[in-house]
Amino acid sequence: MAEFETGLPSVRQIQSFIKDQKEVEVKVSTNDLLVGKIIWQDPACLCISDRSEQQTIVWRQAIVYLKPDPKPE
Repeated sequence: MAEFETGLPSVRQIQSFIKDQKEVEVKVSTNDLLVGKIIWQDPACLCISDRSEQQTIVWRQAIVYLKPDPKPE
């Protein structure tokens, strides 16, 4: 597995979403749209907690896009 590169802009952006507890939209390759807060990331996955606190692990390779949620709580 590749080493986690904290200097990459994408990793730093996701870390800021985690730190600020910002809600995000994550579209995945199955065409599902997940909305929630990213609670952790590692080199292979992200974990997103939705508004009902259900956690979903998403493989990075399945992500189509990730952006701040335009309609936060």
